[in-house]
Amino acid sequence: MATVTSKKTEEFTLNWEGKNRAGRLLRGAIKATSNAQAAAALRRQGIALTKLEKRRAGFMAIRSGKAIKPKDLIVFTKQMAVMLKAGVPLLQGLEIVVRGNSNANVSRLVGDIKTDIETGTLLSAAFRKYPLYFDNFYCSLIEAGESAGILDQMLERLALYMATTEAIKSKIKSALTYPVSVLTVAFVVIAVIMIFVVPAFREVFSSFGADLPAPTLLVIAISEFLMAYWWLLIGGMGGGLFYLSYQLKRSIKLQNTMDTMLLRLPLFGAIVAKACVARWTRTLSTMFAAGVPLVEALQCVGGAAGNSVFARATTRIQQDVSMGMALTDAMKNTKLFPPMVLQMCLVGEESGSIDHMLGKAADFYELEVDDMVAGISTLVEPLFMVVLGTLIGGIVVAMYMPIFKIGQVF
Repeated sequence: MATVTSKKTEEFTLNWEGKNRAGRLLRGAIKATSNAQAAAALRRQGIALTKLEKRRAGFMAIRSGKAIKPKDLIVFTKQMAVMLKAGVPLLQGLEIVVRGNSNANVSRLVGDIKTDIETGTLLSAAFRKYPLYFDNFYCSLIEAGESAGILDQMLERLALYMATTEAIKSKIKSALTYPVSVLTVAFVVIAVIMIFVVPAFREVFSSFGADLPAPTLLVIAISEFLMAYWWLLIGGMGGGLFYLSYQLKRSIKLQNTMDTMLLRLPLFGAIVAKACVARWTRTLSTMFAAGVPLVEALQCVGGAAGNSVFARATTRIQQDVSMGMALTDAMKNTKLFPPMVLQMCLVGEESGSIDHMLGKAADFYELEVDDMVAGISTLVEPLFMVVLGTLIGGIVVAMYMPIFKIGQVF
């Protein structure tokens, strides 16, 4: 006797827009096996459809309006923590964020998450559909908070962690932005002098009929080269930067090389290293405090450090810990962590308060980053002014040397 094998029809999520019987425009999502089934279900609810389309998993189109920035996600996390602590139901809290947020894209994102939850999806699972905004660390803590019934506390902890991490990132960027901006201005000023000012002097010198000093000849030669090949230099630098950024997104080997070089930079390398240690210890402390097992927590810690060198080291630490090695010994083998961090981690392991001790280490290195950024800013500013003054002053002196010689003759 032949048996008929029934194939399970795949169910997917569709985004819809339509008007209810009162004429109010509504948006939402519905799970169905086809467009026709979804349209029929919405008609039974009194919705006159104007738009129905299949949602792509993990994707939210950014239309008009401001982009979603980390600061927006921090504010959203704080809002949800406050509302849940005050006893506001989850769906109602999400609706308040949707209606009250000034960024249309944030409202759209939160609205999509709300519709997912309305169809029976857990909050952590709804967040995981948008990895561009909610990373594995964020989703793991939300999942832990849902399991333990302390979602409000977990959101509060997440908001504090995100705010602290963003503060460190902004300080690192400010420390690196100033030298880059000064060098850019210096390049533009020198290019203007070489292309527009030096040629005017060259025409004057051509009527002298005498040999020019070596510094003057060198400056004129550089000027002629820039005037002849400026397009090649700009194109080469632009193409090189584009190629480097393109390869950085695709080549793991190049990422590792660049991150290693970044840690070895004079002055700035020490800041980046301390910032990575601060983020690493802060992330692991937060995961421990949330009750996440050590081996599972280490999966999120490497990426949170923001450097592939620390990410690879974290993978080795995770392997060693899973084989039974103590966390402190595994960290020591990487030779990346300062003795103070290792000692505090050891004390935490012996006393059963690793999360507390790692949090203290993170506090210390965050203050270290603050102090180093302030110190380097004070040191670098006059240093770059001296370098810029020397370059421009050298060009000016080189161009005036023939005039000085003529003055001595007469």
